[in-house]
Amino acid sequence: MARIPDAFIDDLLARTDIVEVIGTRVPLKKQGKEYSARCPFHDERSPSFTVSPTKQFYHCFGCQAHGTAISFLMNYDRLEFLDAVEELAKRVGMEVPRDAQPRHDTDDGRDLYTALDATTKFFQKQLANSDKARTYLDQREVDAGTRERFMIGYAPDGYAGLKDALGSDERRLKLLDRAGLLSKSDNGRVYDKFRDRVMFPIHDRRGRTIAFGGRVLDPEDTPKYLNSPETALFHKGRELYGLWQVRQAHSKIERLIVVEGYMDVVALFQHGVTQAVATLGTATTSDHAELLFRNAPDVYFCFDGDAAGRRAATKAMESVLPRMKDGRQAFFLFLPEGEDPDTIVRHEGAAGFDARLQHATPLSQFLFDSLAADVNLATLDGKARLAERAKPMLAQIPDGAFGDLMQQRLTELTGVGSRASSPETHVPVQRVRIPSNAPAPKQSLVRGAIALLLQQPSLVSELQLPLTFAALRQPGVPLLVDLIETICVRPDISTGSLIEHFADREEYAALQKLASHSVPGDEASWRKALVDTIVQLEQQARLQRVDELQEKKAREGVLDDADKDELRALLMARFTR
Repeated sequence: MARIPDAFIDDLLARTDIVEVIGTRVPLKKQGKEYSARCPFHDERSPSFTVSPTKQFYHCFGCQAHGTAISFLMNYDRLEFLDAVEELAKRVGMEVPRDAQPRHDTDDGRDLYTALDATTKFFQKQLANSDKARTYLDQREVDAGTRERFMIGYAPDGYAGLKDALGSDERRLKLLDRAGLLSKSDNGRVYDKFRDRVMFPIHDRRGRTIAFGGRVLDPEDTPKYLNSPETALFHKGRELYGLWQVRQAHSKIERLIVVEGYMDVVALFQHGVTQAVATLGTATTSDHAELLFRNAPDVYFCFDGDAAGRRAATKAMESVLPRMKDGRQAFFLFLPEGEDPDTIVRHEGAAGFDARLQHATPLSQFLFDSLAADVNLATLDGKARLAERAKPMLAQIPDGAFGDLMQQRLTELTGVGSRASSPETHVPVQRVRIPSNAPAPKQSLVRGAIALLLQQPSLVSELQLPLTFAALRQPGVPLLVDLIETICVRPDISTGSLIEHFADREEYAALQKLASHSVPGDEASWRKALVDTIVQLEQQARLQRVDELQEKKAREGVLDDADKDELRALLMARFTR
């Protein structure tokens, strides 16, 4: 996929009113130069969510959510990056650069979407004309409203129903083939891939059909479920059946329930459980896990209680562990033998199914129970084995409270990680009392300069280039230099865009925190403070170089002519300033 030029993103964000974008979704209240609200990304009673129109940046002091108008749409509307960019571009009358469009948004890709949409309507029409397909859905208690919500259809029996209806010329036949709707025999005969099956369209994040799943009507037929092959539009390891419908049913999704089959999703919706999704004939992947948590903080995996179900749960656990940031939860519900979500919700209703979810096994318990299944924790050998098994699993958990508590639980079970102490080795720690009137630690020059640039990036225009402090050995200097260089290349960049430019840097979190605070004063005082700070840093860099040259002279006994000239110039500059 081509990358959207930074200049376009900067221009787009400069033309976008972040207050207007967020304000249409979250009630904002003006407070001074900024706006505040209760955070839309976590539950809270008092507002800790702020939006800055000057910085084009939002930040929550509670859950640390932050970013630009693009990231807000990605998190609130649950859009992909390109979709969020396109949404904002439409608002301000801009066109996303052609070479940055994903392949499926080309004319060729739009033709594929058109073919799949026509196929969906064809299958729906065939359902209306098929008594046995409607009888099957009636027996499964799927009413007309649910059929329409999921656009359920029927692929007629025979080898050329779809092909004859939509493949009227060579070009259309090729489109149907590339959409995964046709198959070819060994002798070259082309025929419909889906025949005599109830059809479930699979939708993307925008509600467009990208593939199908088909279920047999005759229990003797195999396979029970048949999915579209992978195509330019469809990658089964990245999609979740029913997610589009969940999004339409909820403005804010509190939980997602992952089940195994299309009919499980449909049956749960039919009976009022409208947060169900299904993987598409594959185990839970890392892309699935990311997609799940992007849409909901709590994820419930619902599997059969047999060995296969346990294996599927283990795979799901391995996929979600690296994504268990604080505030996220994962649970595992194992169903009785012979039962599935469809049968349970029909017999017990939404309340009964919800009661089972309330007793689901938390990820923490499932992990340790699984690892310790064949381990005797009454022995040191068993404890050592559990610790060894758990170590690589826990290492995948992101830093935070959940990871700390999981390590603590491992220590409780095995003793590994606890600090031994004895009367001979225990040394009391002397507590140092800090006077209440002690002055606050002084902010470093580098940190102060970074804070000013985040307050208003355009202050860089006051600096005289090139800068001479880049070699200064102080924490944060490389980051400050990179910030200045980035702003010089992109002089109209906003605070929000500047921070996102450093998203892959370890200093990213520190930049977010600095940007969320206001610097006292006005633009004139910020400009003077930044210039004064850079002058001091350059002076420190000169003194550092003087020390280096003098140490070299003491070590080697003599300096060459170039070093002598440099030292003389530095000393003169030192005493003339």
